[in-house]
Amino acid sequence: MFRTFLFLGSVNAFLAVALGAFGAHQLKKMLSADMLSVYQTGVQYQMYHALALIVIALVSTKVPNSAALSWSGWLFFTGIVLFSGSLYALSLSGIKNLGAITPLGGLAFLIGWVMLAVVAWKHS
Repeated sequence: MFRTFLFLGSVNAFLAVALGAFGAHQLKKMLSADMLSVYQTGVQYQMYHALALIVIALVSTKVPNSAALSWSGWLFFTGIVLFSGSLYALSLSGIKNLGAITPLGGLAFLIGWVMLAVVAWKHS
C-alpha cells in the first residue's frame, strides 16, 4: 500500500504542478476567465488529493493492511480522475455535459475522507 499510494500521490502532484503551469502560461491566452477558473479548480483539487494520497502512504506504515485506508486512497485517486479530469475536459472542450461527471468525483473525495476518519477513529 505504501509504494502504491506514494507513487500515485507523487505522480498526481507532479501533474498538478505541470497542468497548473500550463494553465497559467498557455491556457490563459485561450480560455475565457470562467473556463480558466474551472480548469484551476481541477488543478487545486488534484493537488489537495495528491497530498492526501501521500498521507495515505505514510499512514499505511502505522496502520498496515487496513481495508478502510486502502479504500480511502483508491477513492481519492478515483476522485482525482473523475472530478479534476472532468473539469479539465469541460474547460478545454466546452462540452457542458461533462460537468455531470464532476459530482461523482466529489462524492468519491467525500467518501474517501470519511474512510480516512474511520481509520483515525479506529486506530487512535
